[in-house]
Amino acid sequence: MRELVERNFIDGVVGDAPAAKGGRRVTVNQAESPLAWLRARGLVDARQFEAGERLRADYERAAIAPRVTMTWSARVDGGSDALDPTLAQIAAKRRFDAAIAAVGKGLSDVLWRVVCAGEGLPVAEKALGWPQRAGRLVLTLALDRLADFYGLR
Repeated sequence: MRELVERNFIDGVVGDAPAAKGGRRVTVNQAESPLAWLRARGLVDARQFEAGERLRADYERAAIAPRVTMTWSARVDGGSDALDPTLAQIAAKRRFDAAIAAVGKGLSDVLWRVVCAGEGLPVAEKALGWPQRAGRLVLTLALDRLADFYGLR
């Protein structure tokens, strides 16, 4: 199923915030991300969604997940990043670790499964041995703590 919507893309984060200088509009399929699916149905608010997208962006930048494709040493567009790719990866890993630590034990596991690993809530609940529909409550608490950590209003 495809649920295409226009979103703002700023500093590697797709969100609902207004486009800022240097940002651009992108089309996003909300059915691909469990967090976007929850946002589209009003089950998480804009603040929680933004916090989750920031965490996911740092997770992707840190290259924590296993690679599934070839790594290219030079950028195709000929541009350069502000940081050395290795330094950017280390900085993203530090931000990710600090965010997970701020969320706390017991909340970070469902947060990681849904936001970073892309598991749906029913799958995450089953993997964690939780009752049905308990995951959304815990996930919203985790996203609120994450938003506090990022200083989102």
